[in-house]
Formats: sequence, structure tokens, C-alpha cells
Amino acid sequence: MAEVLVVDDASTDDSAAQAREADDGSGRLKILTQPRNAGPSAARNRGIRESSAPWIALLDADDFFLPGRIKRLFAFADKADFIADDIGQVSENAVEGARRDLLGVRFGRPRAIGFAEFVFSNVTDPKRERGELGFIKPLMRRQFLAEHSLAYQEHMHLGEDYELYARSLALGARLYVVPTVGYVSVVRPNSLSGRHSETDLLHLRNCDYLLGQISGLAPLDKKALRAHFLSVDCRYQWCMLVLAVKQRNVRAAFAAFLRPHPVPYYLAGKLAEQVVLRTKKKLKGAHA
Repeated sequence: MAEVLVVDDASTDDSAAQAREADDGSGRLKILTQPRNAGPSAARNRGIRESSAPWIALLDADDFFLPGRIKRLFAFADKADFIADDIGQVSENAVEGARRDLLGVRFGRPRAIGFAEFVFSNVTDPKRERGELGFIKPLMRRQFLAEHSLAYQEHMHLGEDYELYARSLALGARLYVVPTVGYVSVVRPNSLSGRHSETDLLHLRNCDYLLGQISGLAPLDKKALRAHFLSVDCRYQWCMLVLAVKQRNVRAAFAAFLRPHPVPYYLAGKLAEQVVLRTKKKLKGAHA
């Protein structure tokens, strides 16, 4: 039987009360309240532990499903352990408006995704449109998660989805991605999910090293992990450089530039951006 679990991560609004009002009395709804705010990974893990359905579908708080999404995904249940559709993105100011597909034309037809392609898709590349597979919200086969003792990493508050999917693929999971059939993500300019601390970036970067320890990875798989590691390290080292400049720590600032390619080039580009922005600001002030 289908079941719905709502995990209230110690919210300060009336989320739990609204969920109770939606209960139809069939016994399919269970509301779980976290004793303290512990982040999305802990909330998801609790929901998975306390559910029993053979397939698990996640829905983030601000997002929604279109009718029929789950049924359409189940059409591929014989092909995979993880089944995901492209995500339709809408602005919070126009939820019923036009949707922009996250992955786009690259996933215009249903197909299987391997480990290397999955990881490479999450590498930031200014030469291409964004389309990170780490953002997908697949149906997940409970049996596969249980057999491999898989769960979200609760110390991660950034990229926890990426880590779970990548680890699952490394352990033999089959991932199938289809064109959008009904997961809609509401994009908020000031969303908490867009704010990342240095620690968040460090945990995301270092998870690639741990994923690389899984036996059986091919050379291309390890190349993909290395590329993702360095992509995240670029952002982490920029945070460290900014901190070093604020603290006037010349040694720490210099150390950021000693990282492997492409980190030094990324930092140089970010510094150039800052010079341009500050110059424009000064010129604007001079002509005000």
C-alpha cells in the first residue's frame, strides 16, 4: 500500500498542523517531528527508516509533484533501481507559469546513466549550461538501499543527494533518467539551499576521495571523481582566499594558489571579476 510520510525538521511554522489537516483517515499518512533541526539528510533518513514501501520517492518542502508522476516512472521499474525524471523549474513568483527543464535536451529520451557520466555532469563548466544530475529526485528501490546499508550522509548539508546516488552507482545500482513527467522545483533566489559554508564545501569535496575508495571503479570513473573534487576545491579555495585576505594572512592566501590545476586559474579569474566590479562601482560613484 502507498504511504506518505511528512518529516517536520523542527520547523517554526505550522507545517505539521497543515499536514494533519490533509489526512484522509485512510492510515496512509504518518507525520514525524524531529526533536531538533538536523538538516535534510537526517530528516530523509528518518523517513526512510520509518516507512515500509518497496519504492521511496522524496519531495522537498517547496516542491511539488504533478498528477501521475509516480505511475509514469513505474513504467521503467524493470530497468533500474533508481528512476528519475528531468526536473521542471519554476519561479516562486510564477508557480503555475512556464517551466524550465533542469537537464534539457541531453535527456530528451529515456536512458540509463553510468557512474562516470553522473559524476561528470556535476562538474561546474562555464562553457555549458547547468544540468547536474545530483539534483534529481528519483524513485529508489528500498531493497537496493537495504542490501548495501545506504543512507544519506548526515554531516553533509550540501551535495548529500550527489553522494548517495554516486555511492549507489559505484555499488552497482542501475539509474534510469527520463524526460520530465512531473517533479517541479520551486526556485527561490534567497533559498537556504543556495548558501554554502566553507565546511559544507569541504565535506562535499572530500566525499569524492571516499567514493574513490570503492573497489571496482574504472579509470574513467576515477577521472570523473578527480574532476569533481577539483571543481568543488575551486569554490572552497576561493572561500579560503577571501578569509585569508580579511585576516591579512599572506601565507594562507599564497597557499590557495598552490592547489592543482584548475584551481589557480579559477582564483585568478575570480580576483579579476572583483577588480572589474569594484572599478565599475567607483566609476558609478564618481558620476553620481
